[in-house]
Amino acid sequence: MEYEDRVHIATPEGVDLELTLAGLGSRLIAALLDVLLKALVLVALLVVLAATGGSPVVRAFLYVVIFLLLFVYDVLFEVLASGRTPGKRWTGLRVVRTGGGRIGFVASSIRNMVRLVDFLPGFYGLGSVSILVSRRNQRLGDLAADTLVVRERRGQSRPGGAPASALRPVGVDPPSWDASTITADELAAVRGFLERRSALQPGARHHVATQLAAGLRPRVAGAPIDIAPEAFLEGVAAVKSRRG
Repeated sequence: MEYEDRVHIATPEGVDLELTLAGLGSRLIAALLDVLLKALVLVALLVVLAATGGSPVVRAFLYVVIFLLLFVYDVLFEVLASGRTPGKRWTGLRVVRTGGGRIGFVASSIRNMVRLVDFLPGFYGLGSVSILVSRRNQRLGDLAADTLVVRERRGQSRPGGAPASALRPVGVDPPSWDASTITADELAAVRGFLERRSALQPGARHHVATQLAAGLRPRVAGAPIDIAPEAFLEGVAAVKSRRG
């Protein structure tokens, strides 16, 4: 059984974010699953290529797919799926910035380009050593991109055990809210909380949401007074995103 290595990060909301770092074993399993998925795609294309007698069109398509699998696959999933490739999703892992926020295109591109070095001299030789000796289980790509691979909290419910959808009262219409007095710094705090909330302990998550909502609620016209704190913050973020 793999021991849990945790890291604490001070967030702008004034709460310590506790993340459980992924160990070498779980990371290798996730990587193997991604490699297997890529291999299955390639095998399927090779079968098509053989069935078409080496068609130039299929051959060209095969080269394009190989390029995408090698250089785009990981970046695409990490950026668009909140740090989760299929392998990481199946093993409950996620890539985040060292501050706990979502990984972006530049950071993902850096960590995956350095993967070529991590792979040396064999299957993640240098990367495995780096994960074992670094303080926060980072391979060379993570060190270069300032990222972490963490375990996700599974099945975490909101205070009271209600699912997210149940906390939003019927009839709530965020587009009708007037959040024009919410400043850019306040909006950044709201978005930061919404991005990090899944990694917070339930008590801390409820506390931060309640404090943020209490400070902003009087300045948002049209928001129901009985709306749950997290649903309110989601509404504020949605309104500001639509209206810039």
